[in-house]
Amino acid sequence: MNSDEQLKYQIALTLLPGVGPVLAKNLVGYCGSVENIFKKKKANLERIPGIGGERAAAIANHAVFARAEKEVAFIRKHKITTLFYTDKEYPLRLKNCEDAPTLLFFKGNCEMNAERMVAIVGTRNSTTYGKEITEQLVTGLVKYDVVMVSGLAYGIDIIAHRAAVKNNLPNIGVVAHGLDRIYPALHKPTAEKMVKNGGVLTEFVSQTNPDRENFPSRNRIVAGMVDAVIVVESALKGGALITADIANGYNREVFAVPGRANEEFSQGCNDYIRQNKAALAENAEHIAELMNWNTPKKTAAKKQLNIFRELHPEEQILVDLLKEKGKIDIDTLMLQSGLPVHKVSTTLLNLEFDGMLRALPGKIFELV
Repeated sequence: MNSDEQLKYQIALTLLPGVGPVLAKNLVGYCGSVENIFKKKKANLERIPGIGGERAAAIANHAVFARAEKEVAFIRKHKITTLFYTDKEYPLRLKNCEDAPTLLFFKGNCEMNAERMVAIVGTRNSTTYGKEITEQLVTGLVKYDVVMVSGLAYGIDIIAHRAAVKNNLPNIGVVAHGLDRIYPALHKPTAEKMVKNGGVLTEFVSQTNPDRENFPSRNRIVAGMVDAVIVVESALKGGALITADIANGYNREVFAVPGRANEEFSQGCNDYIRQNKAALAENAEHIAELMNWNTPKKTAAKKQLNIFRELHPEEQILVDLLKEKGKIDIDTLMLQSGLPVHKVSTTLLNLEFDGMLRALPGKIFELV
């Protein structure tokens, strides 16, 4: 568990105006730690690409500390788990997405780096057909030992969550607001049951309202933390297809359940299948077949996602240099890689927290 002081700095970083996840991670890379960001002078901060005078002033005057301290108290009172992007418990699939949240808040009990994770999403205006298919999918997925993720919204989302609770399937609801509430309030009883074998996850601090602009951000978390996204019902436009688009951008598998040609809330799924943006899925077995889940039992092998994951181009450059040279100091890495200093610092930090390299005294690095 992070100390209150460390957590205060992490929360403060997320509260800085004009500093999103990508810039926040660059700041950590440049400064070496979250604490160092707030200890640097304004003049030094202004030299960091993307910061400038206004953002540097916001960092240097520590105005966000009071709100961050209040949030720390809320977190401790309600026994909320925090996951900073450098923590080993942070969802590794999500971490590999460039725009992944810097900090997550979680209430529950669930493995976020399970071997198999899927999202089930769909329209808020679900039909009887959509309800039946969703319940069948969830029931069918039980034997494949998956963790299910959805958005706790009306329609397909809540149907999937309730079916998961009924079948004792671990499931996580990603919400577009703080953990001081559940929206919609009607779904609070389901959320309370989910906490026992799953939970509720968000990137937003308490007292954040479920405003419209928060939902696309929520959708990227749903798409980023799973292996596959399954769209059950959707019109030609809607949040479910936004999630599917993001999943395609993250190179996740996308499945869509076909429906009748004249049904409004099947047109989005049918169109996705027609455009080859999604594979057709009528049941859990179709999904398992395409995902190569040939054995519906947990294997004894431990997950190796952080070791054998696909490297980003910058990571590959640095790993190749370390393989060739063995131990290398950071200056040599910057010189031979041709990468900007902030890219080298951030990439080394990510590789270190993924357990792929270790930092030695004198800013020397070697592969594990």
